[in-house]
Amino acid sequence: MAAETKSVQNFVEKPGMLAELRAEIAAGRTKATDLATAYYDRIAAKNPTLNVYLSLTKERALEQAARVDALAAKGDPLPPLAGVPVGIKDVLVMQGAPATAASKILEGYRPPYDATSVARLEAAGAVLLGKINCDEFAMGSSNENSAYGPVRNPVDIDRVPGGSSGGSAAAVAANMAVATLGTDTGGSIRQPASFCGVVGVLPTYGRVSRCGLIALASSLDRVGPFAANVRDAATLLGAIAGHDPKDATSLAAPVEDYATESDKPVEGMRVGIPAEYFGEGLDPEVRAAIEKGIDALKAAGCTVKPVSLPTTKYAVPTYYLVATAEASANLSRFDGVRYGYRSPRSENLAAMYRHSRDEAFGAEVKRRILLGTYALSAGYYEAYYRKAQQVRRLLAEEFLRAFAEVDAIVTPTSPAPAFKLGEKTGDPLSMYLADIYTVTASLAGICGVTVPCGSTRAGLPVGMQVLARHLGESTAFRVARAVEAAKI
Repeated sequence: MAAETKSVQNFVEKPGMLAELRAEIAAGRTKATDLATAYYDRIAAKNPTLNVYLSLTKERALEQAARVDALAAKGDPLPPLAGVPVGIKDVLVMQGAPATAASKILEGYRPPYDATSVARLEAAGAVLLGKINCDEFAMGSSNENSAYGPVRNPVDIDRVPGGSSGGSAAAVAANMAVATLGTDTGGSIRQPASFCGVVGVLPTYGRVSRCGLIALASSLDRVGPFAANVRDAATLLGAIAGHDPKDATSLAAPVEDYATESDKPVEGMRVGIPAEYFGEGLDPEVRAAIEKGIDALKAAGCTVKPVSLPTTKYAVPTYYLVATAEASANLSRFDGVRYGYRSPRSENLAAMYRHSRDEAFGAEVKRRILLGTYALSAGYYEAYYRKAQQVRRLLAEEFLRAFAEVDAIVTPTSPAPAFKLGEKTGDPLSMYLADIYTVTASLAGICGVTVPCGSTRAGLPVGMQVLARHLGESTAFRVARAVEAAKI
């Protein structure tokens, strides 16, 4: 028992690769139940400061851990994520657990089913620790928009962890979970992963089912993993990817062995560098770190060449028209009747709708609903929403032309490292402009990985974004792994 306790403590203090953890459990040197208990102890110690978890699912987690231990005791083959403690962003539903989307309007809602991605993680042996804080309805780039308070960055608690999946990134960075699920609509996995110094994955649109995801913008939303290293992130994606008949946008393409593919060398691969991502507004220290990453890819045998994506300059306004219009439509269901909070000031139906939404939605959600409703209104639809969709098509075509010349494209993930809490809350436009390097891939539907690529003099992490063509996740993982191996 002493040896098991020591092994558990070692993992909690400094987690190893998922494969190593699985091997320890299979050999009986580590108990999944002991590991889960140790993570709950760690959450209890750190959550009051970081505000990562909104609710815990301890009974379900320990039942799953016991099933894993029983398999190991019998010597049965273990599933790929056996015993791995995982946290779930609170826009993905879990049966019986609160699903708030970090909003007061869903307070008290407990869904009767699991999101497909959540069910697939548990089927692969993962132990689901609980639901993780985020920006309200995934609207934000700093995790300061949660109705339950901001998440703090474990690297520097006076700074934001990024958003909207800031809690998911912080959980991995603080080792309050070995891995987590987040969602990415315009950068909500990649930017927080960059700010917290972990790996985050944007799968191709349709690669991972959206069934059970509380929608923000249905043509943009994607579910993806966070992990401490590239191979583990690849393993997580392999567990949740694949066709789902419950999601009409789900792709029927076969799922590759992403973890094995990530092991392959990058020698001979062609990597594109878009000038549009290295211009005005890029922090000099971020630029220097990314240039070191590019040099590492050259040293690993990649051919580096310039590519052009000129429509990038229109990406932010295009994204914020498409995303807000779809958000306006999706959030119309939260009306005080069908879901969640109902205002006591309900003297008539119109008043009930108005007061319920006004009292329970936060400022950023209201702002985006107003923007989206305006863009969809009579007389403005053609000028705004339709025009944005036309620009979106141009951007997607530019990526297709670029990928005819290169295998992957590398860029900074964010133009600057994590900013101070409260620094941008009074300037929404400044917050939106921070998404300049991530919204392009979201609009185009392609995949990407952000991987740690050095740090600033102040010790703040810098992330490199590796983009690949549709269903090119294996390529993105290979390039990201090469950057990771360089230990910049």
